[in-house]
This record gives sequence, C-alpha cells and structure tokens, in this order.
Amino acid sequence: MHATAPAAGMLDACFLGPYGENDGLLEKLVVEFLRDHVYWRRNFHPEDPPAIPTDATFAPGYRSFEARLRRELHALSAALKKSVPFHSPRYIGHMASDLLLPGLAAQILTLPYNPNNVSEDAAPVTVDMEVEVGLQLARMVGYPHDPDHDPCAFGHLTSGGTLANYQALRLALALKAFPVALRAAGVPDIGMPDDDWTAFNLGPAAGTELVARWKDWLAALPPREHRAWKAKVQAERIEQLGLCEFFAAHDTLKTPWVLAPIIAHYSWSKGMKLLGLGRTQLRLMPERDMRLDIDAVNNTLARCERDQQPVLMAVGVFGTTEYGTVDPIDGLVDARDAALARGLGFSAHVDAAWGGYLATVFRNEDGSLRDREAVAEGFAHFPRAGVYAAAAALGRTDSITIDPHKLGYLPYGAGAFLCRDHRAMALLAESADYVFHDHALRGYRARYRNLGQFIPEGSKSGANVAAVYVTHKVLPLDHANFGQLPAQTVRSAEAFHDAAQAFAARVRDKVRVIVPFPPDSNLVGVAFNPAGNRDIGIANDFARRLHDELRVDPSVPLQDRSFFGSATTLRPQVLGDAGMQRILAALGLDAAADEDDEDHLVILRHTLMNPWLIDRHNGISYIDLYFRHLEKRIAALLP
Repeated sequence: MHATAPAAGMLDACFLGPYGENDGLLEKLVVEFLRDHVYWRRNFHPEDPPAIPTDATFAPGYRSFEARLRRELHALSAALKKSVPFHSPRYIGHMASDLLLPGLAAQILTLPYNPNNVSEDAAPVTVDMEVEVGLQLARMVGYPHDPDHDPCAFGHLTSGGTLANYQALRLALALKAFPVALRAAGVPDIGMPDDDWTAFNLGPAAGTELVARWKDWLAALPPREHRAWKAKVQAERIEQLGLCEFFAAHDTLKTPWVLAPIIAHYSWSKGMKLLGLGRTQLRLMPERDMRLDIDAVNNTLARCERDQQPVLMAVGVFGTTEYGTVDPIDGLVDARDAALARGLGFSAHVDAAWGGYLATVFRNEDGSLRDREAVAEGFAHFPRAGVYAAAAALGRTDSITIDPHKLGYLPYGAGAFLCRDHRAMALLAESADYVFHDHALRGYRARYRNLGQFIPEGSKSGANVAAVYVTHKVLPLDHANFGQLPAQTVRSAEAFHDAAQAFAARVRDKVRVIVPFPPDSNLVGVAFNPAGNRDIGIANDFARRLHDELRVDPSVPLQDRSFFGSATTLRPQVLGDAGMQRILAALGLDAAADEDDEDHLVILRHTLMNPWLIDRHNGISYIDLYFRHLEKRIAALLP
C-alpha cells in the first residue's frame, strides 16, 4: 500500500498550480509588493521633485514607446506559449516542474531592487541571505552549521551545478597544494609535514587545520614580517605559479587524478579542462547497476598508493541525472578515510545537484537524522538500505553540490556549493580594493559579506538568493515541511514502478517491457522491445518512435501532445557486460556485434516531480493515463 497524501492544504498553497489555481494569491502578492517598492522609492528623499513629469504620458514619444513595448511583449507572450509545459502533471520528462510560490514571489519582489551579491556595497540585504542559505543547506545535509564554532560549513549559490562542481575542484586543489607551498616558502614549524608527498596528502581536515594555524601564526607577527611571510608563501602557491611551474618545482609530485563515476555529469570533464588539470586526469570508475563500484574505487586507490599517484578528489553522485540512482556515499567516505590512514589524502565530493533536497526526507525538525524505520513509514520500498546509508553519510563528506533549481522547485539559475569547513575558503580569497574592505574579515558572517572574494562569479543576482532564502524560511528543510515535496515524488515513483509492471503484463503479447533499475529516488526508466525481436537496433528504433510522440516539437501545438517525456541510453561501457546482458536477456535481445553502431539501448526516462501526478481531489492518476497513452501508441505502431 502506498501512503495517503501529505498535508494537502500546504501543498495546494505551494504552487501557482497546473491550472493556474493560485493566480489570485500570486497576483495579490505581486501587486502588494510592487506598490511597496514604489512607496520605498518615493520615500527615499520625498523632498526631491518627480523627474518624470505627470503629463509625460500624453507626449507622442511616450505613446510611441508604450505601443512598441506592448507590441513586443505581446509577441513575447505569444512565443512563450510554445514553451515546455513544466507545470503540468502531463510533463514527466526532464528535471523541471512547477515553481514554488514563495521563491517565485520573492524573486519577482526582489528584481526591481537589482542587488548584486558580489559584496555588501551592492547587496547589503541579500548577501546576508546568501550566507544564511549556505547554513540552511549545511544543516539539511548534516554538516556543522553553527558559525560561532569551528568547524562550520560554508555555502553559496551558483548559476547551477556545473559551476558548483568547478568550485569544488578549485577548493580541493588549493587545499591540497597549500601545505607544499608552506614547505617551499620555509615557514617555521607550525606542524609542517616532513616531505612534499606527505604535505600533498594531508587530507582536507588536516590541511584545513594547517591553514588555520598558518593564519594564527601570521596574525601574531609584526606588520612588516606579516607582509613579508604572506608574500613569500603566496609566491609558492599553485594559484600563483600555475600547474606547470608548480609541478616543475616539485618534480617528485605528479598531477593528481580525480575519480568519478563513469556516468558522472559532463561538468567534471569541463572542470578538469578549465582548471588546466587535463581531461586525462579524470579517471572514470565503473558502476554496478548504475551505482558507483566501491571495490573498483578501492582498487584504484591501492594502485595510486603503489605508484605514488596523487588523488585530488573522489566523486559520488546522490541522485544521477540519468536514472536517479544513489551512489554508496558511505563507502566512498570510508574509502577516503582508509586511504588517508595509509598516507593518501584526498577530498570526497558529492554531486547532489539532483538529489540534494531528498535529504530533507531524512531530517527531523531539529536537524538530526531520522532513523530508517521512521523514514520508511508510508513508502512501499523507500529507502532501501543503501540509499539510507548514503544519505546518513552526506555529513561526512568534504563538499557537496546541490541545485535549488532542480528538486528545490526554484527558478533557474540557482545551484549551490557547500564545503564542510569554511576555514579552507581563505585559500580562494581575492582582493579588490574598490569592492572589498578589510573590516569584513572579522567574524564568520562579516567575512562572507564580501562574497565576491570567494566565489567564481564577479556579478550575481541577489533576486535568486532571495527566492531560495524565503522558500527555506517558509518551508524549513526537514521531513515535516519541505520534505513533504520530495516524499510525494518518491511515492509517485513507486506508483509509477507498479503501474509499469502492470502495463508490461497487459502488453506482453506485443512488447516486452521492463524497468531496468528499481528507483532509488524519483526517476524511472522503462525499456521496450517488440515481441519476438532479437535485434537491438529494431528495439531502439521502436523506442525512438515512442519518444517522438513525447518530445517537444515547436512545429506541433502543445495541445496535440498528450504527455511529455525524455529518453536516454544504457551502454555496456557504463553497465558492464554482466549488467548489460541482464537487461538484454530480460528483453529477449541479443548483444550487439562488435562492429555494430547500436551497442546501446534506448529507453524512456521519466522524472516524477509534479505533486499532482496522483490527483486525489479529482480522482485522476496521470500515471495511469500515461500508460494508457503508451498502450494506444503501441497499438498504432504494432497493429
């Protein structure tokens, strides 16, 4: 049995709604706070006369401008009607859905103020909000989040998960190389390692403590010595020398590897190129049933120890963008700790761009971790033991990527980067006298009011920040509040899985249908093969023809599409031969020949985000409607 619906009244108020049901609420909010903004402008210096005369609206130029503006806005509005209907429960394609009203209203409200969250001078209000958002997200994943006590986490928003992953690489490299720079500069003993290999492999926790000791030692020096030592160390840092000169100066060290799952997002390849580490240093780890193979990771780490090959970072994924599967994060951090004990230190990063907000289901209102039995109440299978262990281990990692604009139901672009110990962020600080001020370096919140010193961007929207902050305040990041949303999506995924099996039984005379992987979260893939067919190319052609009726086509009116879905592929390079053979055998397919281009299997991919996929108020299951639609399509394709 699936759980009953969560507190429906709350969810019903959260969104504009598939039918625009809450248009009155959004309109009232927008009008109220637009008027409030206008009053703020008028009261800034009420003694100033209006710059635009009251009769300006009658001038020919004014009327001409208004006419052009209205014409172009009408044209834009008409064009946007061809947009993807993310708001509808008939949309089950990519990682997008309706937007939460608190975030939408907060962003609209903040836009006219146009804050630039690079510093307190340009965004005195929303910079503080961004620092708080980081602490809110830290609490959600189990990081230390009391800024009055170290270690304390730090987080900031980015344009998306890609930039957050870049920031993770950037911080890990700075932290790994800094102890080597201290040795090269000849800094007197503050607990320095004895050689470059040891210095390069301290690990994130010990490296961060060394950064803290260095700052304390530096602060105690007279000003002239302070400046001299700071300059001396700076000259030896990898950020100053660049990769080529740094490794030439320390020729016993090799360029470090990054270990990531073979299905990791392409941003990791981009990031390796961007930082100058090189795509060759990205080592892709095999999977077992679309989850990171920890045995392979441990074997690779053992090889690195033997060959004195440094490792910068090992990456796990909490909710893959293709299949929603969850890597064994607990196994990853255990592997990190075991390698560190043998002298090979590196960072453990989690790419939770998709699944990050799923962590709310695992958190009590006080921020503590719920036990598995409590989490499982109301679900048929969730969370399996591996998913629970992975969620529980998030707080042991060194950094995390999370996208509020995905499972956070917030407007693009709002990604987020978190690190477990903010003290390492000092290594990323830049100076720009016209923007940043020394007084901001005192205290956690004051330090990060000059956010631009630490983040990749030079300008960024404070309106996005306001959207995330207000949403987290209205819906705290725990199972009783925000967690109701991802919980609803998991219930939908379980219902979808059951419906897919029933559908498979109904159409077995015409098509073999399987779900290759039971869902860890709220993505479900479905594979098809016409009955009696053994050729993978024919099966793929059939899946593509099904997908043709599910994809967005600007030349076709939206109303002509019953549902919107997406497609992806399963490949032997990712699954391994045994995993691929298991799926092909279940479908009755032969493996592709070595020379065959069709070595992959096309499947339909479904992202089940919309809270109204099961509409209990009207007695409608869009999941059932979807499978009935597929039955009709199969009947048309295979008469």
